Amino acid sequence: MEPDNSTLEPFLLNGTAEAASTDAPWDPATLLGLQISLSAILAVVTLATALSNGFVIATIFLTRKLHTPANVLIGSLAVTDLLVSILVMPIAILYTVSKTWTLGQIVCDIWLSSDITFCTASILHLCVIALDRYWAITDALEYSRRRTMRRAGLMIAVVWVIAISISIPPLFWRQAKAHEELTDCMVNTDQISYTIYSTFGAFYVPTVLLVILYGRIYVAARSRILKSPAACGKRFTTAQLIQTSAGSSLCSLNSASNQEGNLHPMVGAGPGQAGGQGGGGGRTGGSGGSPLFANSVKVKLADNVLERKRLCAAREKKATKTLGIILGAFIVCWLPFFVGTLVKAICKECWFDPLLFDVFTWLGYLNSLINPVIYTIFNDEFKQAFQKLIKFKPCY
Repeated sequence: MEPDNSTLEPFLLNGTAEAASTDAPWDPATLLGLQISLSAILAVVTLATALSNGFVIATIFLTRKLHTPANVLIGSLAVTDLLVSILVMPIAILYTVSKTWTLGQIVCDIWLSSDITFCTASILHLCVIALDRYWAITDALEYSRRRTMRRAGLMIAVVWVIAISISIPPLFWRQAKAHEELTDCMVNTDQISYTIYSTFGAFYVPTVLLVILYGRIYVAARSRILKSPAACGKRFTTAQLIQTSAGSSLCSLNSASNQEGNLHPMVGAGPGQAGGQGGGGGRTGGSGGSPLFANSVKVKLADNVLERKRLCAAREKKATKTLGIILGAFIVCWLPFFVGTLVKAICKECWFDPLLFDVFTWLGYLNSLINPVIYTIFNDEFKQAFQKLIKFKPCY
């Protein structure tokens, strides 16, 4: 008696069903919905990256007071990130969602070269901006004479030369496989020497440089800020004219008498009053004086010094926060991708989920959206220029 095939069919097809469920855990409708949702999210990120960098470029171009070497470097960074959003991210959306390359060898070569070049240039721009700020804060007088548009242009040229030198080598061994049918488009990590060269040149060395530069910038800025209140306080107690709350009288503080606790109030020059030496109707000040007047001056001085210290502390906190955001965003966005790339090249037995690597790749692209926000949101001139640009007012 032959067994009923209908009853055995589920068991006979069990292995096939499991394999199918492994390859496609969702039904076609659900998978299509996920692809559409993912495409929409990545498209929004791409559009936001293009718009934000476009606004930075337009703001710098249309605002005369922003035409400085430092802002030229920021504008060049925005141009680089704009190129990432226009030439790299749209094709990356198609490849990420479809998981199959259908655009041919030539487009693959152009896309990969653009990806490596622009992303590397974006990272290296962060280094030259940090280097420019380091020179400006540690050698302000000398560097102010050498901080020219020509110097900024030279720094930008060096960035692009390094970025192109990192992106060119993969073209040679990709052309050797041009006759093969192309189903995926990615940099071949079998060339370990190139992988080490590219990852260290594009990320690891720039990261070490950024950490060193921003560490020294923070130390130098903190040192200058902490010295300011002492110098400021000294000026208040030696040569500052202070208006008391009691009236329009002015007092000058002598450093020697101030150390002894003696104050010498001067005569307010009013109608019918003599100045300097006591005259008709005037009040003369000797070593003594009104205790209320002296206390008012002391309180005024203490308030000014404390207020300056509070402002300095706020500036120090803002500088620390800015540096932390710059370094933190850069490392969080790019570290997973470059660590994964290096591990894949060195450890052939190691396995990476393709979905996880897609997340790492787009996290790196996200840095091109974060850059214009970080480098402009903490700058009052940029914020004012942005507001004028949005309101279609002329910028000067």
